[in-house]
Amino acid sequence: MSRISRDDVVHVARLARLELADDQIDTFTGQLDAILDHAADVEALDLADVPPTSHPYPLVNVLRADEVGPTLSNEAALAAAPRAEDGRFRVPTILGEAP
Repeated sequence: MSRISRDDVVHVARLARLELADDQIDTFTGQLDAILDHAADVEALDLADVPPTSHPYPLVNVLRADEVGPTLSNEAALAAAPRAEDGRFRVPTILGEAP
């Protein structure tokens, strides 16, 4: 039994303001029917003993420690800049704002 009809696909395409050729309608009907079959399989699973989670693995802190390390000197950072002024990058004015 098909979970979605060709007419359903045409209706949704019209709502989304999409123009679909006949072969596209047939393709999407088959693809959407397969997706809905898979969703039904997932819905049929007994998950009563499975607690809701936001992630499948128990993660604590996946970020590395924020530690100070070697950095570039101001001169080295500005060496390749197209324009520098007063020890800073010089960029175009945005929205007429004064520095």
